[in-house]
Amino acid sequence: MRTDALPEPTPESTRTLREALAAAGFTADGLLDLLGAPAYAALARGETVPALRATRGGEPLETLVRLFLLQRPVSRERAGAVLPLDEVLADRWLERVTDPAPGPDPGPAEHVRATVDVRPYSGPDGEDWWVVSDLGRAVSGAGGVGASAESAQDVVLGVGGASTTLAGLMVTAPVARALDLGTGSGIQALHAARFASHVTATDLNPRALRCARLTMALSGVPEPEVRQGSLFEPVADAEPYDLIVSNPPFVISPGARLTYRDGGMAGDDLCRSLVEQAAGRLAPGGYCQLLANWEHREGRDWRERVAAWVPPGCDAWIVQRETQDVTQYAELWLRDAGDHRGDPAVYEERYDAWLEEFAARGTQAVGFGWITLRRSGAERPSVLAEEWPHPVEQPLGEVIRAHFARQDFLRLTNDAALLEHRYVLADEVVQEEIGEPGAEDPQYVVLRQNRGMRRAMTVDTVGAGFAGVCDGTLSAGRILEAIGELLGEDVGELRARTPESLRLLVERGFVTPVAD
Repeated sequence: MRTDALPEPTPESTRTLREALAAAGFTADGLLDLLGAPAYAALARGETVPALRATRGGEPLETLVRLFLLQRPVSRERAGAVLPLDEVLADRWLERVTDPAPGPDPGPAEHVRATVDVRPYSGPDGEDWWVVSDLGRAVSGAGGVGASAESAQDVVLGVGGASTTLAGLMVTAPVARALDLGTGSGIQALHAARFASHVTATDLNPRALRCARLTMALSGVPEPEVRQGSLFEPVADAEPYDLIVSNPPFVISPGARLTYRDGGMAGDDLCRSLVEQAAGRLAPGGYCQLLANWEHREGRDWRERVAAWVPPGCDAWIVQRETQDVTQYAELWLRDAGDHRGDPAVYEERYDAWLEEFAARGTQAVGFGWITLRRSGAERPSVLAEEWPHPVEQPLGEVIRAHFARQDFLRLTNDAALLEHRYVLADEVVQEEIGEPGAEDPQYVVLRQNRGMRRAMTVDTVGAGFAGVCDGTLSAGRILEAIGELLGEDVGELRARTPESLRLLVERGFVTPVAD
């Protein structure tokens, strides 16, 4: 357990600090301007040397970068020129250093250093936010959490790739109640506060709850309701939620060494439990969105396994973004803990324990991706599990909302009614014709999305012609009549065979039904 204290500011002193950070340009845009794109990207990877080279001067922004991001001591005089020093020392954002290591401010002057990582973070609408987390992770580079896994058991991480991915997936329609389950440093709660009237943040780690409250306060966002506990236990007595988001400790490991990543359950049981229990905590029409890992078991398709987790009455969209074999997976998370930098014998023992656990469970690989549930109450839920390792365009929240709206339409519309509807082609869909050079006709035609999921779909001449004139003016049946006359095809046969391909065009988001 970590014993180092976190800041304890008052609302007034927090506001004063926020104003000082903003005045110095300590924002995401300010960092990019100061460091330049390569150093900024390196810092996001935990590599500090380029940023150190870019902050050798004495400007206020350079001082803040060295203090809060590079975690280097600076002189009291230099810190006092940009921060209300007495207040931030009293609140424990900074602490005095009696014997600083050699650095940018040599000499006998008193030095100060940060007690927490404070990272500028830009909101979706250009908001200037600051995320508060524990020291160590951001500057550890390839060394893992920056300390032994045992001493860092309750470490609270800041902004990372997983957290920004989930934030981009979030369905952002205005709601009454939102739950950030396993809040960590509060990033998802920060996003949810933009459109939810009431936000609840939970975590097993009490230190994480304190960091989340600091993040929200420093960012000028209303404080969430915080509850300590595991999974849905802290909110068992609460009203249902319209939105549940979770970046849980999904790592499939042989132990529970690090609170932020190891859920302590066997295999992928933690993610399964979250999915299975979500329906009971969702309001009608509510969404549950989480990142997850799942096992690829010998002799069983992963799609079948994960789809079986979905509770009755819920639609689901399960997307696998990446797959790693068990050796790659074990190495990734051993490095995350910094085990590769310690005793080789201990590293080998822990590596072997991971492989032994996987062998005992028949696990051949591990998938990573996201799961979205919607409590539709449908008797015939739509459950789509797919592998999509290709580039996508974030944010995807509106894409996800529209996906489930289309499932409602398809579920409630029979083939005859499908042809009576009007449709519009989705934004930035292009057509590609592929064939032999000089050939009169293309070998096949591809529709490709340049936004959102960026899907591609092969269509025939009828499908390409249909998509090309979908402007919401004519019904699908009228369009088919015109295509039949143009191509000399029997309209009755076209009407009979088209609903299947039309459903696929709608399901994949190439065309959208027009509301009457």
